[in-house]
Amino acid sequence: MNETDISSVGSRESRFVDTVIARCLADKGLAARLKRADNPATEYQSWDLLGRMGIDLERDSQRLPFATVAAAIAKTKADKNGKLRLGGALAACYEDGNKSDQATARLRRLLACDELTEVCRILRPLLSLIDSKVGQPLDFSRLLLQLRQFGYNAPRIKAQWAQEFYGQPLKAAEVPA
Repeated sequence: MNETDISSVGSRESRFVDTVIARCLADKGLAARLKRADNPATEYQSWDLLGRMGIDLERDSQRLPFATVAAAIAKTKADKNGKLRLGGALAACYEDGNKSDQATARLRRLLACDELTEVCRILRPLLSLIDSKVGQPLDFSRLLLQLRQFGYNAPRIKAQWAQEFYGQPLKAAEVPA
């Protein structure tokens, strides 16, 4: 199994996504606080949930992926984890898909990121765009795993986003290590 394959039931990412979805559906106040989790000035409002779920709040590399995904879930009002991958969702935002200059420019900007904090900052408007244009939920578990791995395997994660965007899945032997 590929390390970014989320098919394993009960992964930390899947449990987190399922919990956030369930909690947002049950508690509109929490959902409102989580919507602000991707903003550095108001992110602290999500710390109650993140801390209770065992996220290390002192380490950006641990906290930011969870905060970013929690905010995206709350903003989309998702009732379940989706199947749409980030690159494909970005292409789907435009009529010309991956042939759109705007879509390509947005992908290139995302792929130019070198640090997790920058990726999370660039994702914020992209996730809003995807929510407004696509109409189906992302695979939040996969996105969370990719963000968690970005700090130590950025080239691989960027390659996955590009492959998702251009629609040519990588075979296991082609995946860069």
